Amino acid sequence: MKAFILAAGRGERMRPLTDHTPKPLLVAGGKPLIVWHLERLAAAGFREIIINHAHLGSLIEQTLGDGSQWGLQIQYSPEPPGALETAGGIAAALPLLGDEPFLVVNGDVYCDINFSRFLKLTAPRRKHSWGATLAHLVMVENPAHHAGGDFSLDGERVIYANGEQTLTYAGIGVFSPSFFAGVQPGTIMKLRPLLDAAIAAGTLTGERFAGRWVDVGTPQRLAELDQELKPA
Repeated sequence: MKAFILAAGRGERMRPLTDHTPKPLLVAGGKPLIVWHLERLAAAGFREIIINHAHLGSLIEQTLGDGSQWGLQIQYSPEPPGALETAGGIAAALPLLGDEPFLVVNGDVYCDINFSRFLKLTAPRRKHSWGATLAHLVMVENPAHHAGGDFSLDGERVIYANGEQTLTYAGIGVFSPSFFAGVQPGTIMKLRPLLDAAIAAGTLTGERFAGRWVDVGTPQRLAELDQELKPA
């Protein structure tokens, strides 16, 4: 399985930190946010990584290189200024991602999840359980800044928020290439319309993750995470 890291956002809420540093390269606990992902992906057994970029993308390529220092093979999917949003960015990278389901991880979140479980999710012996599923989302307890959440879970099935127990999409999921079949390359498109269509079609599953997860969306949350991750 390949992994795709979303790293093309401008990071407006992180300014002025992101004026000269792309958001995934902001440092927490002594290393860039995206490096935490790369280390965990490598430890989990992933080898092929695709990273999209737009804002200051050359700095991302210069910093990470070909990925060999982590035992990875990194390819890049450059996007035009302003980027293509999540669905548009993934659709543009499909030629690099291949024909099998792939893992998607937001480059601006911190999460201590064990990525190896996603290799097992679509392993040959589990193909029958993947079935009609086109996407599988990781959900977390709603953070204070997003108290309303995004969706609810009915068993493994993702459903619209029911007003009782909602969860927040963690920016981590497994997607089939066919999930993006209707998105023309170069189109600017958010992910939510595709998720809504999958809910309606019953092809979207999910799971709740109870470990450490941080949406590093503001300088304050970055500073708090930095203090948390610094060696004692």
